[in-house]
Amino acid sequence: MAINQRQVLSLQQKLSPQQIQMIKLLELPTVQLEQRIKQEIEENIVLEEEERDTDSETEEAPRQISIDEYLREDDTPSYKSRINNFSKDDKPRQAVLVGGRSLQEYLVEQLGYRHLTDREMRLAVYLVGSIDSDGYLRRDLESVADDIAFTVGLETTPEELEGLLGVIHQLEPVGVGARDLRECLLLQLGEWSASSRPRRLARRILTDYFDEFAKKHFEKLLVRLQITEEEFREAMAEIRKLSPKPGNLYTEGGSEATPYIIPDFILDCEDGVFRLTLNGGNVPEVKISRRYQEMLRAMVTPDGRVRESDREAVQFVKSKIDSAKWFISAIQQRHDTLMRTMQTILDYQHDYFLDGDRSKLRPMILKDIAERTGLDVSTISRVVNSKYVQTQFGIVFLKSLFSEAMQTESGEEVSSYEIKNILRECIDEEDKRRPLTDETLMDILNAKGYRIARRTVAKYREMLGIPVARLRKQI
Repeated sequence: MAINQRQVLSLQQKLSPQQIQMIKLLELPTVQLEQRIKQEIEENIVLEEEERDTDSETEEAPRQISIDEYLREDDTPSYKSRINNFSKDDKPRQAVLVGGRSLQEYLVEQLGYRHLTDREMRLAVYLVGSIDSDGYLRRDLESVADDIAFTVGLETTPEELEGLLGVIHQLEPVGVGARDLRECLLLQLGEWSASSRPRRLARRILTDYFDEFAKKHFEKLLVRLQITEEEFREAMAEIRKLSPKPGNLYTEGGSEATPYIIPDFILDCEDGVFRLTLNGGNVPEVKISRRYQEMLRAMVTPDGRVRESDREAVQFVKSKIDSAKWFISAIQQRHDTLMRTMQTILDYQHDYFLDGDRSKLRPMILKDIAERTGLDVSTISRVVNSKYVQTQFGIVFLKSLFSEAMQTESGEEVSSYEIKNILRECIDEEDKRRPLTDETLMDILNAKGYRIARRTVAKYREMLGIPVARLRKQI
């Protein structure tokens, strides 16, 4: 095949670096935006943080600027004004995070009070490190023994680890180190006195009939145990006192995954009048350093020429100032887009934001807000992703305000939240001896005028965290 050259004319759409920067800033929540601005201040020498008490003006959109225009500028205003970025009390509130011991550190501390040899202590500490945050050891001891041989350099056996695991089972919180739910519940029951009949019956259920108990085959249990319903209810009451996740009982150290929500918007309502602001209490305000502008001015001769020896320095400072102006402009555009989108959502869901009644939520999808703001659907998606608004009735996840529309028999459109509320009410009021199946729930909703399929009922039920009918059964 011959190799040749030819010209091809094609039309392509590419994003500029500034557009990419704007898109990335748009989807950042407040906490990450604060970190991103501080990172930019460290990387760009001409950027500096502005004091809060300095009056600021809105920065204009960037354009091609000559050196003469840089020299004529006395100062570069910050990218946002004070009134748009503070709550009405003008007192930014810092979230104080208190550290503490983790569950593993707490367990290792308790091991120190046990009479263990150095070898046993090292093995036990490794076992503790393999325990999940909810208190379970979900790895088999043979695999743990292999890992210890490779990482610690100690040869051990599953039998030796089993003995040390028994020591861990004696630590607080009770049930920690269990390998499954059955062992966890039995460990907790073992700490209680078995003097009462309900507790003895509860232990027998968990020991001999755990599968029937987990599947809620209560009729089989009544027959096999030959007990009355009252006795069975007493035994179940004892089991309900146990914790299925013992690690959650220890909360001093918290968890790295614990979410600390800082709202991106603050919504105040007084006498039915809303006041929406962007939460920027901890976000630093930046400006271009006057020192570098003066440096640039000093490197230019009175007739506006740049000396050959200073040409490289002037070009470097100019590129940094260009980058800083683009960054400041991107922050301003982010501010404007967020406020514009949130104000549209506020107008669309006005009745809901008055009192927080979810039944008043109107059906709303990303396209509805995109059409009203004139922005693209992908832009609206980036705005609402990972963003929260603080209201008088709590902090609300913006994405939770969006719901699909369902149509009634009369042709009226209702939000899926309304159907979920009816679904929850039906399940709360059902006979727990004979829970309502998804098909029965579908018939009830259809009778109320909501045209809905059984698979949709199952989807909404799972979204509400409600188990299937068989697992909701009670005696």
